Amino acid sequence: MPRALGGCAAGVARLGGMDETVVADDGVRLWVEEAGHGDPVVFCHGGPGLWDTLDDVAGLLVDEFAVYRWDQRGAGRSQRCGPYSVQRSSADLDAVRSHFGLARAALLGHSWGAQLALEYAIRFPERVSSLVYVSGTGIDPRATWRDEHGRRIRERLGDRLARWAELNDGERTEDEDRELCVLQWSTDFARGDRALAHAERMATPGSESTSSAMRPSTRRPERGMLRSCARGARLCRSRSSSSTVRRTLGRAVRWTRWNRRYPRCPG
Repeated sequence: MPRALGGCAAGVARLGGMDETVVADDGVRLWVEEAGHGDPVVFCHGGPGLWDTLDDVAGLLVDEFAVYRWDQRGAGRSQRCGPYSVQRSSADLDAVRSHFGLARAALLGHSWGAQLALEYAIRFPERVSSLVYVSGTGIDPRATWRDEHGRRIRERLGDRLARWAELNDGERTEDEDRELCVLQWSTDFARGDRALAHAERMATPGSESTSSAMRPSTRRPERGMLRSCARGARLCRSRSSSSTVRRTLGRAVRWTRWNRRYPRCPG
């Protein structure tokens, strides 16, 4: 299993690839896994404030492609160190590409990561061979999808709707923040009988993810990590949202109880 970055040594990962440290142009260390052989595909996970949950998808591609997965700064196994902005995330993605000497690569992004991949492709079209846009937040106004999305969340919650509403409307503890995340994320999975287990693993850094079953991620901004993840659906609607990204990832860092397991900024 990939480990947290404690230094620059590489190790064997569960996909048969290698953990590596990519150093961004401002010195922040990013966790990356390289696996497979063939044309390069760089993954961009959702959030912001989450970690890579796309190992299932990577497992489907490694026999034909070279797959690169990474944790964005401030999340997962990468350093918790700002600044946080759309432009900074785009530069970090470029650092991953450059580290492996990729002249061009396909980008596969999920949710907020799909929007990041799109932003990067617009900024550096000559460095992108193709773009796979999975359940992205879109470029259309929220009014075109928000009501329907909320209705489907409530419908899929079923007998868990009352507990979700209770948590959603009141003050919450840290544990209740996590419980709300798990309940809401469970509506994103196609198989209802496994949805809670999938969402629990998604909410646990370093666990095996279940991304192959995922559907579009939560949109509603809430406190703590739920707000961090949901705001990814909003922050890229304009290029002037850097302050939103900073606030979002700042909350994610404070919320994550496992911070001591992962590297922070020096000093």
